[in-house]
Amino acid sequence: MNVIGAILDLLFPPKCAFCRRVVDGAAVCRACEKSLPWTKGEESLRTGADELVCAAPLFYEGTVRDALLRLKFHGADHLAPPLGELLARCAAERFSGEFDAVTWVPVGPGRLKKRGYDQARLLAESACRLWGTAPERLLVKNGDNPAQSGLTDAAARRANVLGMYEIAPGAQVAGRRILLIDDICTTGSTLTECVRTLRSGGAERVFCAVVARTRPEEETQRAGAEKS
Repeated sequence: MNVIGAILDLLFPPKCAFCRRVVDGAAVCRACEKSLPWTKGEESLRTGADELVCAAPLFYEGTVRDALLRLKFHGADHLAPPLGELLARCAAERFSGEFDAVTWVPVGPGRLKKRGYDQARLLAESACRLWGTAPERLLVKNGDNPAQSGLTDAAARRANVLGMYEIAPGAQVAGRRILLIDDICTTGSTLTECVRTLRSGGAERVFCAVVARTRPEEETQRAGAEKS
């Protein structure tokens, strides 16, 4: 560790991303390591329509939800490295050797200006640092649609993101196997639309990785409510 890094750690010691206790170089404290809602086995991999394959180390609830909301809406960009580490660990376990490029789900220009950063890009950069590589800007978002978090109906969420993404100017997509990173997967509408866009640009495969996903029973209940 360099001198500046040592001084910064002394003045601002790293804290657990979830309970905010001081930790010794770990992303998660020992107490949270035991109590967090980790996905297990096949729970860590969500599959869906339109080729959606998404890995997640955690379920989106409790302190996990709180941490992601702080990252996304309350300026807590310092949470990206520890959360990106958890995401990277899960993606490596699930998709090792299956992708040759990493990108992220971009926010719209207005939201980026207001927030000051793109949380999915920060997560992608954090994950890639652990892999000794860097993410590529393969997608851009056309404008600022209403936030998905304000929509509860899955059909409304799908309609809300339809046509909102396109291949970034000059991006090399054709023939590549891509890992697409975002923070949360609930209905999967945003990821599905981004996967569709990348595939229409010639991507061979697209895998997704997020920090947290909703539980399978919540997805089943939502799907049942749509049909009724």
